[in-house]
This record gives sequence, structure tokens and C-alpha cells, in this order.
Amino acid sequence: MLNVRLDLMHIFKGKMRKVSLACLVVIVSTLFAGCAYRYAKPPKMIEEYPMRFAVIGDRTGRHEPGIYGQIVKEIQRMKPDFVLSVGDMIEGYTDDTLEVKREWEEYKELLEPLTMPIYLAPGNHDIWDSTSFKLYNRYIGEPYYSFDIRDVHFIVLDNSRYDTVGAFPKEQIDWLIDDLEKNKDAIYTFVVLHIPYWIETVACSKVDTLHTLFVEYGVEAVFTGHYHIYFSGEFDGIIYTGVGSSGGGCSPGPTGLKYHFMWVTVDRDGISIAPVKMSAVLPWDEVTAADYRLVNKIKDEVIQIEKLSVRKDLTVPKTHVRATIRNLNSRLTLKDTLRWKVPTGWSVTPQNVPVEIGPLESSGVDFTMKCVGELYPAPTLSIQYPYAEGKKFELKKAVPVSRTVYAYKASKPPLIDGKLTEDIWKKPTTKFFAPDGSPMVTDPVNFYFAWDKNNLYIAVKCMETKMDSIVATATKHDGAVYAEDCVCYFFQPERADGSIYQIYFNALGTPFDQKIIVKEKRAIAADREWDGIYETYTFKGKNYWSIEVKIPLSELDAEGGYGKAWAINFRRKQKRLNSAADWLVPISYHPEDYGILLMK
Repeated sequence: MLNVRLDLMHIFKGKMRKVSLACLVVIVSTLFAGCAYRYAKPPKMIEEYPMRFAVIGDRTGRHEPGIYGQIVKEIQRMKPDFVLSVGDMIEGYTDDTLEVKREWEEYKELLEPLTMPIYLAPGNHDIWDSTSFKLYNRYIGEPYYSFDIRDVHFIVLDNSRYDTVGAFPKEQIDWLIDDLEKNKDAIYTFVVLHIPYWIETVACSKVDTLHTLFVEYGVEAVFTGHYHIYFSGEFDGIIYTGVGSSGGGCSPGPTGLKYHFMWVTVDRDGISIAPVKMSAVLPWDEVTAADYRLVNKIKDEVIQIEKLSVRKDLTVPKTHVRATIRNLNSRLTLKDTLRWKVPTGWSVTPQNVPVEIGPLESSGVDFTMKCVGELYPAPTLSIQYPYAEGKKFELKKAVPVSRTVYAYKASKPPLIDGKLTEDIWKKPTTKFFAPDGSPMVTDPVNFYFAWDKNNLYIAVKCMETKMDSIVATATKHDGAVYAEDCVCYFFQPERADGSIYQIYFNALGTPFDQKIIVKEKRAIAADREWDGIYETYTFKGKNYWSIEVKIPLSELDAEGGYGKAWAINFRRKQKRLNSAADWLVPISYHPEDYGILLMK
């Protein structure tokens, strides 16, 4: 005979019992959702190695199919020593005996994944009259009993048909007293029963016969179910835990905790209790190495969207854009709906497009876009992508946008003195964003670019309202310049697969630089040994610091000339505000995220 038990929310004649407002306050005030509770009792010591067990909540009472089975599988993955259940294993409440038998057979099948013992307590959905009592006894066993595991004593009580502690039968009280007396020397004593009388008695400072006995005989912890919501409290040294739903219909508790089970550890330090949210315990092969590599490839290659050109005022005129969707899977068909998340100020037509793409095939979809508001956030295209049998994830990609910044021909080389007095520095780029695309929070900044046949000239004026806050201590090439007040550039003279030169300068003019190797439009490696040769000079004014830099084009393996177009991105980092002013978002090593530096 199956030696098991379980329990749920208190439903009597089809209606859930109401809890007093005062007790609900206690429920919330004693909530520990998501945290482990440690109860120490030094005088009592368990054996050297710890005992670990799981406690499952109610399965039924408007149950959600599939939830309980998933929790059982997750418990099996954690391999506890044994499992307890607080009841409500079947829906019950029917005079159809054949239906009740079917429900018990169904429940036993749900437990088949478990390889450890499980001990069950009956709930009101399991026993509600004399006939259901006989069926429970046939399929599960005695409704109340006790057992020992490694000198720890467990008591399972049956309050399935007794609404209040006052209605709890004397016969069972007498049995409980006798059992507690016989096992009063146990290292720890735990009690499991379905209906949580304690939340309306002990938690509300009312007399509770069971609690009085638990205190007298040194019970350490009590587990209950029934209400489909998690709550807990310690009273007179006894840990009470109201286990929430493990499948029965419910709403999230105050902290958002919904379906869960309990994980209990008993060791030399005492008792530790923690609720575990469903879907938190995953199989070892949840993501295989092959899955990982494929998903990274999917992120890079499945959705390709044509880049949008942005006007000087950072708006986008009505533009036709093509998105190309590739199915990299050689066995599965990609069938879903492309969905655009469209921010305020943007328009995208159409917003939803069904697609069905065979293995290793691709499909192009045309859209019309326009932006008359803020540039960021840009519209995001998403699709559910199947990367393995029974596994998929939501792939998202924002439409890429491109800005153009101009480098002006220098009729004569500027004097590199940091003062930015030459006419070539009269046309700054001033519009920037915070790293997340929101309006920038740094002080204003002006970037300038110029060129001649042999050199690229760059200059920056960084406004600073607190000049004594500037952080710039790195004096050696490739020091930690990037962690100070600085400016940063990403230059890619040969777009697509040319190398990217990442160059920082701090407020002292000290550089940090590296060369990023690009293959098939993706950054694949960084050459930290690469060092450029620069002529730099910085200057501090009353409320700003500035820098001028001369970079020989040969250092970047590049040439100057009218109409030359490089890929570029750049930013100012302000240490005092712990933020940055970015030209294009995001800052990355991916050339697709860059705009254009045009020589004119």
C-alpha cells in the first residue's frame, strides 16, 4: 500500500473559508517568501551529516494541470531524503466512487518520478465523508500516524473533516498525547496537518489545544497547507509554516510567490526552512554546450534588420525597412509571429506578421517605420525561436539606427594645445544619450573631428560644474584610464570586417587602447598589446576640461580623403555622476551598432 499523504486551501461544501482581517495582518507581517529561515537549538544535535526533506503544498482546489507534476520532478532533481505533503491530493467532493478511484490512481502516477519515501497528510479534498475515508484508507493508508527518521520524530495528523481546533476529535488528541509522551526524547519533533488552525488561534493570541500540547512536549516545527498562500511565524519557540500552493488554484502572495514547495534542512546548526519557487530547480542538461553555442549564433544571425538613417534632429523620416529572418535549425520549422514593441513617438507598419520558415531557410519581411519623438528606445522585433526539441526562447532585436558625424578638412594642422581655438573646432557634435538610451545625465560635452592627408584630429570639451571632482590619476599608457574621467572612441576605418581601434584618453591625456579583430562582422578577439602613437594635450578651464589629439592615420592603417567613411562610436564618461554620454546606444564591439564618420 502506498505510504503517502497531502493537503490544500480550506474549502467546505465548495466554499473557501474566510480568514479574519486581524489574522491576515499576521499572515503578511510574518511572511518570509523567498528567504530561508534558520531555527537553532544547540542542545539537540543530529548526526554529523544533515537531513534534507521537501514539503509539498496543496495540489487541488481548482487545480492547474501540470503544475504538481513539474514540482514533483524538481524535487526529484534535488534528491531529498524523503518528502512530506500537507494534503489535498485529489479534487474529491463527489459521490461518484469510480471518479474518486480514478483521481487516486492519477495522483499515484504523478508521484512515480520520486525515488524516495513520501509521507502524506489528508486534506479536506481527500477525506470529506465516510465513503471517502474508506477510499483514502485503501489507496493511501491510515490518516494519522507517526514515524522516525534518524532520531527525528514526525507526526501526521488528520484534520480533514474538522473545521476548527475545537472540533478536533478527542480520540486523536488522546493518540497524540500518547505518541508525544513516548517520543519526548526525540532530537526534534515535526508535525504535519492540513488545516492551519494556528493562523486563527495562535497567531491571534487565542487558545489552541494542539499548540498547548506542542509547547508542552517540545515540538519544534509544524507544517500546514489549505490556504494556497505562503505564510509563517514563530510562536513560543515553535516554527509554524503555512505551505502555499503546489498546484491548487491561487493568486500570487504579497511578494509575488505563487507555486512552490518547501526545502528543509536539519543539521548541527538547527532547522533551516526555505520556500522554493516552481521552475527554480532545473535539470543538469537544461542548457547543453551545443545549445549554448547555437543560441549565441541565433542571437547574432537569425534576425537581421536594415539600419535606419537618422536626421540631424534625431528623427527618422518615413522609411521602408526589411527584416530578414533565418531558420538555423536543420530539423525544426520556425513557425511564430513577428511582433514589434513600438515606443511612443515611433510608428511601425505592420506590427505583427505570421511567419513559417522551413529548416535552413530564410524569409524577408518589409516594414514601414517613422520616428518623430525620442530616438531611444528604438522599436524591438521579437520572435519565439525553437533551438531544440521542446525548447524555445524569445529572441529580441532592436532596429539599428545610424548617425553621421563629420570630420572637416584641416587647411593647416591645428596646434595641439588643448585650447580648441582654431576655426576647425567650430562645429561640435553635442547630442548624446545615457547608456540605456534615456536623456544623458552628464554635464554637456562637445566632440570635434578633423583630418588631413596624414592625420586624424580629435578634440573634446567636457563641461564640469565641480572641477575639483575630476578623477584622473593614470599616467602610464594602458593604465586604468577607462575607470576615470575620460573620453572613448571606436574607429573602424575599413567597415564590415576591418579592425576596430578602441582608444580612451583621460583628463591628463593618458591613453588606453587596443585593437579589436573582426571576422564576419563580429568582434572575435582583442589585441591588448597594440599601442598607438598620439600627440595629446589637455587643458582645464573654469568649468571644463578639454583635450586635443593628433593621430597619424598610419597608426590606424587608414587613409584620409574626401568622402572616406569610417564606422564610429564615441562617448564621454563622467566619474562624479557615474554615468556616460553616448553618441549611439549601445556602446559595443559590434560594428552594426556604429554610425558613420564622414570626411568632408
